[in-house]
Amino acid sequence: MSRTPSTAPPRRSRTALLAASALIASGGLTATAFSAGTAGAAAAGCTVDYKVTNQWDTGFGTSVTITNTGDPVSNWTLEWSFAGNQQVTQGWNATITQSGAAVTAKNLSYNGSLGTGASTSFGFNGSYSGTNAVPATFKLNGVTCNGVTDPTDPTDPTDPTDPPGDRVDNPYAGAKVYVNPEWSAKAAAEPGGSRIANQPTGVWLDRIAAIEGANGGMGLRDHLDEALEQKGSGELAVQLVIYNLPGRDCSALASNGELGPTELDKYKTQYIDPIAEILGDSKYAGLRIVTTVEIDSLPNLVTNVTPRATATANCDTMKANGNYVKGVGYALNKLGSVGNVYNYVDAGHHGWLGWDDNLGPSADMFKQAATAEGATVDDVHGFIVNTANYSALKEDHFTINDTVNGASVRTSKWIDWNRYVDELSYAQAMRTLLVSKGFDSGIGMLIDTSRNGWGGTARPSAAGPQTSVDTYVDGGRYDRRIHLGNWCNQSGAGLGERPQAAPEPGIDAYVWMKPPGESDGSSEAIDNDEGKGFDRMCDPTYTGNPRNNNNMSGSLPNAPISGHWFSAQFQELMKNAYPPLS
Repeated sequence: MSRTPSTAPPRRSRTALLAASALIASGGLTATAFSAGTAGAAAAGCTVDYKVTNQWDTGFGTSVTITNTGDPVSNWTLEWSFAGNQQVTQGWNATITQSGAAVTAKNLSYNGSLGTGASTSFGFNGSYSGTNAVPATFKLNGVTCNGVTDPTDPTDPTDPTDPPGDRVDNPYAGAKVYVNPEWSAKAAAEPGGSRIANQPTGVWLDRIAAIEGANGGMGLRDHLDEALEQKGSGELAVQLVIYNLPGRDCSALASNGELGPTELDKYKTQYIDPIAEILGDSKYAGLRIVTTVEIDSLPNLVTNVTPRATATANCDTMKANGNYVKGVGYALNKLGSVGNVYNYVDAGHHGWLGWDDNLGPSADMFKQAATAEGATVDDVHGFIVNTANYSALKEDHFTINDTVNGASVRTSKWIDWNRYVDELSYAQAMRTLLVSKGFDSGIGMLIDTSRNGWGGTARPSAAGPQTSVDTYVDGGRYDRRIHLGNWCNQSGAGLGERPQAAPEPGIDAYVWMKPPGESDGSSEAIDNDEGKGFDRMCDPTYTGNPRNNNNMSGSLPNAPISGHWFSAQFQELMKNAYPPLS
């Protein structure tokens, strides 16, 4: 789940603020209530902020923030009872159980420790009929916190909906997500494509011309105007990919950008500033605008610079001039100042940053960028992983802790000492690490599942033979790439989980940020006016480089330049979809 930046204006959504601790007055003296146990136990106290972030005819979404005003605790349990027939249907960042009207929320492994003054947040979706009153009382570790304002009372000045510019904890919760009509039309024109043509995908602003509309296509205002039409009377999130840094994609060629390594001022004044101005138009204040900020940039400054064997001269240049860090910081600052914008920073994927010597330094790099050019960590609502990549969401047939004949699966050629085997475990671990680095404890993660389904006849149903760690892992893994480092138009890939809000603890949403059917890069050199080069990793005959351990590229043939429609890939993604398409 994400969080509301501390710099945001106070919310006018449904709120229940509970007094810090129960006090008993007697003869001019007060006694502080203690948690369950004997006298002398740790003093307990709390403030609970209960917000109904969305509400519709039969359901609602809620954010709950606990602030510990008593002694530090290592675990917490929050209890309350609904006054009506509300039923929790889905929760995140806490284990939530319900018996009748009584609800219990308990911490997860990563958010149980609360020092004095520390806060943590969780959320849930629920169903109801009739009225949806805020619970009257809450208990934290057995201690009653009291003093509730019921926003359904007509004398209460609070508003049951979020006004324009007031951020919610999870922009996807209780909201529709924008369907790009340009992508939808291409998908629907494909045989069988109508099955997914109504899915929401990201809108890529990959050059300055895309702001006004490149080659006669829709510009940013066109998309936002269409989003208002799709929104109707409910809530709607729009997904934008901010992707035009100077010297973009320094370790690859297929997605090179239009700006040279030193053109930071042009990036600011001709790209970010116009986008921020449009997003700040009051006309669009009722939209939830999700920005995924500069994919494939900051991790390159960790993994593809000297003295790494995978270093490139371009990445060394971008680290030396600091323009990736400055550019990301500037974007976060400018876009984060718009009240209804939710910034998510790209955090690579487990097959890139999952190793011990990549994970920590990358988190440090994210923190550096998030505090550059006037930005603060409050400008970061969360992070996105696996953007435009193929890493499996969850490997069911083995874990990182498995051994075969005494050998750890980490020693297998596929895992190669990585700390993670899939994107879900990586995303949750990265989230915990980022919080420890100073990002808000409520940040949420997005996982791009547009092409990581790996279904079809090649999908294994069990672990491989326990002859060796390699046969065990290779026989059971869903991800059928030749190597984790392969990234371009991968053969055998399929559509993954459909976009959905709050599917797992710490995960704001599964998204299709990369529109299925759009090429990663051309199979051979193709002249173009978009600044995009030819990368041999998109050539199916290429035998590899150190970044993929000198393996074949695994790419599909006859691909167009990046971002252009690739019908053969789209058909393969549908054929290999998991969950399968009906």
